[in-house]
Amino acid sequence: MSKLTHLDDAGNARMVDVGAKEVTARTAVAEGFVAMTAETLRLALSGDAKKGDVLAAARIAGIMAAKRTSELIPLCHPLALSKAAVDFAPSDDPPGLHIRAEVSVTGQTGVEMEALTAVSVAALTIYDMLKAVDRGMEIGGIRLVAKSGGRSGDYVAQSRTAKD
Repeated sequence: MSKLTHLDDAGNARMVDVGAKEVTARTAVAEGFVAMTAETLRLALSGDAKKGDVLAAARIAGIMAAKRTSELIPLCHPLALSKAAVDFAPSDDPPGLHIRAEVSVTGQTGVEMEALTAVSVAALTIYDMLKAVDRGMEIGGIRLVAKSGGRSGDYVAQSRTAKD
């Protein structure tokens, strides 16, 4: 197992010094899923939920979260993102919304945490906007799908089947 980079030799937490790292184009894609009833899904897609347009609010919340990740996750570097996009795809079986975030930067450190944070906050926003009609929604499957750039190179997650 490799040494944890966010701990010094004494075991104290530290922010990694990326000053000597090469500036490269870096991208990360993350995904997640919000399971809900079919009725709740129809409401989310209609844009007529009591609190407003669920997908528009969740998209903006996810983008904002990606931009503020360093304020939420200790030891993350503040980054000047060049792209933060959040998209949704409805699912009928099981009913719910797939969330996908893509984040890019040209910099010295990756954007995996920004993509994961975007998906997480978008999912929480969906829950918040629809909880009055479906408190049984479940948020899950949040994971890194792919990343490119940097010293560690590219990563692509294995496909998941419906039973995973």
